[in-house]
Amino acid sequence: MMVILATQNGVILADTDGRGLSSSTLLHAGHDVTSVIAREGVILAGTTDGVWRSDDFGRTWEQASSGLTNRHIRWLAYHPDISDLEFAGTEPAALYVSQDGGDRWQERPKLALLRDKHGWWLPYSPEAGCVRGFAFHGQRAYAAVEVGGLLRSDDNGASWRLAAGSDGRPMFARPQPGLLHPDVHSIEVHPTSPDHLLAPTGGGLYRSTDGGKMWQFLWDGYVRTAWWDKDDPAHFLIGSAENASGRNGNVLETKDGGQTWQTAANGLVTPWRRRMIERFAHSDDHVFAVTSDGQFWQVIPDDWRWTQPLPSVSGVRAVTTMQ
Repeated sequence: MMVILATQNGVILADTDGRGLSSSTLLHAGHDVTSVIAREGVILAGTTDGVWRSDDFGRTWEQASSGLTNRHIRWLAYHPDISDLEFAGTEPAALYVSQDGGDRWQERPKLALLRDKHGWWLPYSPEAGCVRGFAFHGQRAYAAVEVGGLLRSDDNGASWRLAAGSDGRPMFARPQPGLLHPDVHSIEVHPTSPDHLLAPTGGGLYRSTDGGKMWQFLWDGYVRTAWWDKDDPAHFLIGSAENASGRNGNVLETKDGGQTWQTAANGLVTPWRRRMIERFAHSDDHVFAVTSDGQFWQVIPDDWRWTQPLPSVSGVRAVTTMQ
């Protein structure tokens, strides 16, 4: 298995030897890589200036941005069940779909209409919001919008609408009961059902069991990411903090669906003063974490002792794996 890191200075490939990550190679240096996906020998790297593609494990790269009218990529994803169906979320908020490995991208214009109608925005950028997360289950797809809400598709991403419990208004105040906070940082769907969702937001952690129609508020804090145990829907982790600066950042775990919480930060010196978990990712036997200041960590579930396998690597933004 290869572990592939998106960093502020290119893509890093690291090999596993059964005991951990053994080496790393820097590829495509000089590019600010915001996200990365890999499948069937193909790597797609999203950057602040479009998408790049490698068909030879990163040795050579070519532009794969045809059709991208917005080139600042915030997140890439592929449909887990359909080969050559890729998704790109951008800043300002727009959504693009490719059906040929990134050679051509087509915008889904409904999102831009919703963006302009509701006045989506970002607190740290002049741009009109961004799409920064995707989740898939069968024909169902979801997209997380900061600051705007949650989008839903029921036809493999061909058409999109706001989820019923997301009104699209970019307000930071706590929403009415049953609604989702609009500052959505990522979205997770559980393998057992396309209706079971976790939404980390700037106003806390939310859960839905009906495909986004109604939302239950689970955790009061600032949350950017969650990891969900595929074998146990009541077991998940969140990267939490008091605010966007990462003040008192920590890793929290629940095994009862959010009724009680405990720290899962063995090996980390938490609470952090100005750091939080930005993204979780996973392989078959590891959970990976990227922090807001670009550190890369890994842990084996149930052991929950975090280690830093590549301590010399910095500026990490995202991680994925490829067999």
